[in-house]
Amino acid sequence: MRKSDGLETEGFQVAGAGSAEEARDVLATKTPDLILMDIQLPGMDGLEFTRELKADTDTAAIPVIALTAQVMPIYERAARAAGCEGFIAKPWTPEAFSREIHAFLAGIGAENE
Repeated sequence: MRKSDGLETEGFQVAGAGSAEEARDVLATKTPDLILMDIQLPGMDGLEFTRELKADTDTAAIPVIALTAQVMPIYERAARAAGCEGFIAKPWTPEAFSREIHAFLAGIGAENE
């Protein structure tokens, strides 16, 4: 099952990418409300790509949640230092993943009011 399957069934529009290069192509045509960033992308890793996104004025304001199997606090600190606003450790249940995304998006809405 893809990470996005549960989000699509809840009505979210999801655009996927398997690498930083594919994500750049998606971001050239879409501006997402949120980016779920796998830290272990092939080629350029997710933290480096997050730094790139945060340095670009076109994508800097898009919140990024890091997704990783690494649960030690040092990995969360590294993700936040790279510019990730959130951090979700694998494995998760679809229900828990959905709750985290909803909670994060609700928090974004509250911060922007």
